[in-house]
Amino acid sequence: MRLSTKSFITVTALGALVACKPKLKEPSPDKGSLDVSRYVSIGNSITSGYADGALYYDGQKVSYAALIAEQFKTIGGGDFKIPYVPQSSAGVALGGGFPPAVTARFSLQYATDCLGATSLMPVALSPTENFSFFGNNIYASQGPFNNMGVPGARSFHVAYKGFGNFFNASTGNYNPFYQRMASNVTSSSILGDAEAQNPTFFSVFIGNNDVLGYALSGGASDSITSYNHFCASIDTIIEHLTKNGAKGVIGNIPDVTTIPHFTTIPYNGLTLTQAQADQLNATTSGIFGFHAGPNAFIIEDASAPVGARPMKADELLLLELPLDSVKCHYMGALTPIPNRYVLTENEIAAIRSATNAFNGKIYLTAKAKGLAFVDVNRFMQNAKAGIVYNGVTVNAEFVKGGAFSLDGIHLNPLGNAMLANEFIKAINLEFGSTIPWVDVTKYRGTIFP
Repeated sequence: MRLSTKSFITVTALGALVACKPKLKEPSPDKGSLDVSRYVSIGNSITSGYADGALYYDGQKVSYAALIAEQFKTIGGGDFKIPYVPQSSAGVALGGGFPPAVTARFSLQYATDCLGATSLMPVALSPTENFSFFGNNIYASQGPFNNMGVPGARSFHVAYKGFGNFFNASTGNYNPFYQRMASNVTSSSILGDAEAQNPTFFSVFIGNNDVLGYALSGGASDSITSYNHFCASIDTIIEHLTKNGAKGVIGNIPDVTTIPHFTTIPYNGLTLTQAQADQLNATTSGIFGFHAGPNAFIIEDASAPVGARPMKADELLLLELPLDSVKCHYMGALTPIPNRYVLTENEIAAIRSATNAFNGKIYLTAKAKGLAFVDVNRFMQNAKAGIVYNGVTVNAEFVKGGAFSLDGIHLNPLGNAMLANEFIKAINLEFGSTIPWVDVTKYRGTIFP
């Protein structure tokens, strides 16, 4: 038995590089009706610069928010302070256990699987931090921070006072990433810290985690934020940020089921010889009808007659599916794949329904408050199909597509530059400014060994 080669990472060529070509002369930078002297960004991991499965210095430098701030300098933008992870760090992400282990970012390396096959795949670097990293608050020495992107934050966390307070962990309202950057660990909020800077311009890109948490659990152990809770949170955020006359931009939520974390491993990646199919049919009394060639993986389903069934073509597998268990221990054949690694039709429908509802709220809020609106969902859909930059196609294919980092969720520097330009286009359109676009050719895609 072997896994379909479609699900292996066997990259032999360099990733997509954006070719330099002469550009048409751009108009001189003009601020239009904007004052961007104090710009604050509110969001989650994408806003923070999280990439390759961790928060690390080089990723933070090229978050889409940091790139926007750099372009704002052409029209009077000021400093943009970022709660940097030390440059010496291999990156920080929270693993399991209590206190949670700190893990490092992924790097594309050659690794050998349980079958002895060697290929390129994301491998976590050795961490150089421990959990105490999060207990070292840096607000007094480095804050206040303009980039208020907090990995893991949901819409309703933004206004929550005490989001950096460890004693709120039991209620799910504690975040160690915010703890290290909060103005007051026990009582401040992301929104309050942003407001305290009296921003003249803001960006809001929040809500991904309101559906992504559910998706990353395979719909098994998390929940989607209720529509009413989401709406109330967005109203609170925007009311507070605009009350002193600040202008801003807001982005909607991408359909997370279209990103590489959920689209890389095919539903029918179980490729069998005739002898293997015959053996499996004999062992399982033929109930799944295995055959030579590609077969659908067998997944848990309590409603199925035997508690398991073949996957359907429109269902999705999560990237963290343990492939060695699939390749060498018959997971997905003799042992069904657990729910936490699968998004079923009903779960996908719930995600898309919530995403559409949330995006409707975001759009109506933008129009009601005179905010620039960024259709990030459309941008990500276009990225899935392929976006051509200077004759080179960049798409959402894992590793080789050029836009996503090695966790299959967050963008790499090239993808962030593309997203920053979507924000800048929306800002220019709404406020009559001519902020220059980010030069995408300056930013890398995937780094190959």
